Amino acid sequence: MEERHLLYRVEDGVAHITINREAQRNAITPEALALFPEYLDEAEKDGKVRALLVTGAGEKAFCTGAQLSGAVTTGGKDIFANYAGLLNRIVSFPKPTVARVKGFCLAGGLGFMLACDIVLASDDSKFGTPEVNVGLWPMMIGALIFRNVLQKKAMEMILMGERLTAQEALAMGLITRVIPAAELDGEVKKVLATLTSKSPIGMKMGKQAFYAMSNLPLQEALLFLSERLKEIVSTEDAKEGITAFMEKRPPNFTGK
Repeated sequence: MEERHLLYRVEDGVAHITINREAQRNAITPEALALFPEYLDEAEKDGKVRALLVTGAGEKAFCTGAQLSGAVTTGGKDIFANYAGLLNRIVSFPKPTVARVKGFCLAGGLGFMLACDIVLASDDSKFGTPEVNVGLWPMMIGALIFRNVLQKKAMEMILMGERLTAQEALAMGLITRVIPAAELDGEVKKVLATLTSKSPIGMKMGKQAFYAMSNLPLQEALLFLSERLKEIVSTEDAKEGITAFMEKRPPNFTGK
């Protein structure tokens, strides 16, 4: 029986979504695109899940984009719309999201990575948008690239179609941290442990507020965020966090 193209498991308060096509450098398929939102829904509804990790099977690739054959190239508008919707779903996911990148992260894989809040990459990883090399263009991915990278550097990457090192990706703002390959998993665990110790309701409300105000004029953004702060202050977690700070003890967040 063929293994699923996308795997899901929960461990220590973290939902793990793994692109499971190691032999194909984790190229994405229609099956994976269909399973991804199902797993996101499951992780969102699970009260035990406080963070989400997205990664690829094996050590050679995080994800190298769409499989350039078969159903992906013949699927037409449905495939493209599904991918666009999935990127939006990851970006708006109410719990903190982390991408663990090891190896190649190209094309559509770059979109998955950029949709996450935090990106931890090994120092031997490679990044890029090679679509131009086969007569295509990173359309939906571009919406996220231009929200993370200065326009001139973004256009250079897209037009040249060349692969970037992890350090180059870091300098551009594509990723959060570069970590020695041997230390990657240990660092990922530390980051996830920190995230799962925070207030679930506080992070949810904060993420939603920040993304909602990102394109507002300054005055509107400030007023909007002041109203959201009133809401967060009224939560049980906020009261517990302040009390714990005053009592010099770790807070016990319940997500309420």
